[in-house]
Amino acid sequence: MIPQLIDTHAHLYGEEFDADRDAVLARARAAGVERLLLPAIDAQTHERLFGLCRAQEGYCLPMMGLHPTSVNDNPHWRGELRLVERLLAEPPAGIRFCGVGEIGLDFYWSADYRDEQTEALERQFELALAHGLPVAIHTRAAWPEMTELVRAYAGRGLRGVFHAFTESAATYDTLRACGDFLFGIGGVVTFRRSALAETVRAMELRDLVLETDCPYLTPVPRRGERNEPAHVEFVCRKIAELKGVDPGEVAAVTAANARRMFDPGGAAEGADDTGGAPEGRPSGERAPEA
Repeated sequence: MIPQLIDTHAHLYGEEFDADRDAVLARARAAGVERLLLPAIDAQTHERLFGLCRAQEGYCLPMMGLHPTSVNDNPHWRGELRLVERLLAEPPAGIRFCGVGEIGLDFYWSADYRDEQTEALERQFELALAHGLPVAIHTRAAWPEMTELVRAYAGRGLRGVFHAFTESAATYDTLRACGDFLFGIGGVVTFRRSALAETVRAMELRDLVLETDCPYLTPVPRRGERNEPAHVEFVCRKIAELKGVDPGEVAAVTAANARRMFDPGGAAEGADDTGGAPEGRPSGERAPEA
């Protein structure tokens, strides 16, 4: 067990966990995981997301957004965006959004929807700015385009996490110069031939947060199994090994980073609020009109 772990990116509401979700949550707590951040995908899973976050209030914290692959071949994607906008403005009962996500660009399967994904991403960047919320950014096979877009927002207050970051130290340096951004490190860092390990050695611990992206990207030594939040411990231990520090230090620093960015539990009873985000505004509390 490593106290103070925060899994900043988990899809625990997915059907992959329907058979044993309570046991998964129990294992997460036993491993020292104090909070889970749950990004949205699209309207098909919103009720699952909301139901879990209501049942685990203060432990599972929701985001709201439209995933880039949910734009592909979807004639109703603009309607989905309007739904995201409405939910951010007026969250459902018992829901407090901690960020706008999962949003981004993904050209891995097809680049045919490049323009649509870019439009959706820019709109959601604007929503994040309007609500004073951080973003959780998904990028796959689209790093040049993402870097160019994020650079265009430099100086406007856009902030958040580059989820599942696996790029080079040079890309890290470029992106961190664009604003207040953290980098989500997950199971890939534990893979035997992962170039991410060398990148993490060059990264500042103050720029990192931990994540699983469960049920995907399971770390060694559980690779080949379904991923789950308790496995964030293995990510923490690998980063500690690479940085030459104690795992407890990695957990404490990355948890403070997550609290500062997303305020996960900063206002909850008994939570450590040393890293509350000074500029954040919970969704549902309207931003001033421009």
